[in-house]
Amino acid sequence: MNSMDLSRHDFQLEELIDRIKGHDHRLIALQIPEGLKMQALEMMDEIEDETSAKVILAADPCYGACDLVHDKMKMMGVELVAHMGHSQMNIDSGMPTQFIDVTYDGDPAIDPVLPILAQHRAIAQARLTEGDISELSEEEAQERFLDAVGRVAPLKGTKLGLVASIQHLHLVFDYKERFEAAGYVVEVPVGGARLTFPGQVLGCNYSGDDDEIGHYLFLGSGDFHPIGLALHTGKPLAMLDPYTGDASEMGSERIERILRQRFGLIMAIQESQNFAILIGEKPGQMRRSLALKLKRTLAKHGKKGYLLALEHVGPELIDFYPVDAFVNTACPRIAIDDSVKYAKPLVTPFELEVALGEKKWETGYQFDEIP
Repeated sequence: MNSMDLSRHDFQLEELIDRIKGHDHRLIALQIPEGLKMQALEMMDEIEDETSAKVILAADPCYGACDLVHDKMKMMGVELVAHMGHSQMNIDSGMPTQFIDVTYDGDPAIDPVLPILAQHRAIAQARLTEGDISELSEEEAQERFLDAVGRVAPLKGTKLGLVASIQHLHLVFDYKERFEAAGYVVEVPVGGARLTFPGQVLGCNYSGDDDEIGHYLFLGSGDFHPIGLALHTGKPLAMLDPYTGDASEMGSERIERILRQRFGLIMAIQESQNFAILIGEKPGQMRRSLALKLKRTLAKHGKKGYLLALEHVGPELIDFYPVDAFVNTACPRIAIDDSVKYAKPLVTPFELEVALGEKKWETGYQFDEIP
């Protein structure tokens, strides 16, 4: 099967066209995630053929519903933004917006993933007997920090947590029944205000996790969401791809490599004196209060923090500043996914606090999230 069979996606254009006609819109904008942009021109043609509206494609990169372009579109006279491939967050978009989930007609068999789930359930069962971690030495605590499985608080259960990306959320409760029939106790976690649907995960929010869940299954493709989920929970994670039917796991070796990289960055900034604190200008990524708190924390330790506000974050935009390191409060994934691109250490707020001694290794790695 083609891993991106776009003909099996539902872009819900009929509903969008009905809204455009009903409001007699004359200028609308499409905002589409990177993986679906190859269909953009075809969709623009269909909308313009079926309505009186002209269509502008917001062609800048779009990685989430926090990545809004409404101020720019307002200046162009756009009357409606159709934001595809993401669900609405707890963010005021500031103008008429239609969020379109873009679902995929997939039905992968569960048999390929069952052996992986059996191994992961055994790991969770072993963790139920885990002892107290409060008396760890500094060396033991750092080893725990680097351990991809079992570095968080002891479990209270071994349920299978079933989650999905937005394109596959419509499958969750059907697959819950399938895995229950295969002998698993399944929980579909419900997250915080940033998450619209049960079972939903975002690249910056995994708030539905609880200690009754011992391991996870992710319905989706790619490793963007699985890496974040594994880093946040420290729990075994299996993946079932609705596009291909392939089963795999987010192996502990890969997560341990990421954790060792993060550990190295923390050690690298311990003697740093001057930091640039990055503030995202996008509405859903702007954490000004956190940035100001970090600046105060640095000052308490006799270090300097400079506040830099950016809409987009990239090496070419910041590497030339004469500071020792960068602290990211914009999209949390920038520090995890892109840190190797920068000439200087790029760390998360938690990593800075560990380097300053404000937080302890014993708690394990804390993935940066936007609530």
